[in-house]
Amino acid sequence: MKVTIDWVNDLNFIGKNSKRQKVMFGAEGDYASPMENLLMSVGACASVDVVMILKKARQDITGCHCEIDSDRADEPPRRFIGLRMKFVVRGKGLSEKQVKKAVDLSVEKYCSVMHSLDPNMPVETSYQIVPV
Repeated sequence: MKVTIDWVNDLNFIGKNSKRQKVMFGAEGDYASPMENLLMSVGACASVDVVMILKKARQDITGCHCEIDSDRADEPPRRFIGLRMKFVVRGKGLSEKQVKKAVDLSVEKYCSVMHSLDPNMPVETSYQIVPV
């Protein structure tokens, strides 16, 4: 895996992957900060896992929404020191047991972005099932 980051102006940067897809980063202004991008990456990675696990369990999932609230250290490097993740899963006849299992497996075992962070950082999870 290889990416590039180029300075655009002020404190704004553009990241590109090997497929030439782009992500804008900014410390100020109109773009998401690098830490916000990292938090979104945690949510995206965990959500991919949850959807894949539920599909493999033959659950009729139609939507997955992840909300993350974080705590950061007061002093530099101001790393994340705690996360609270809530998954809102939509579908027909979803099993609560399967949804809980999918969330737990993602956060505890599969989410590579999550496991790239401090392993001692507390992470709280919750989920809500919305029938359709």
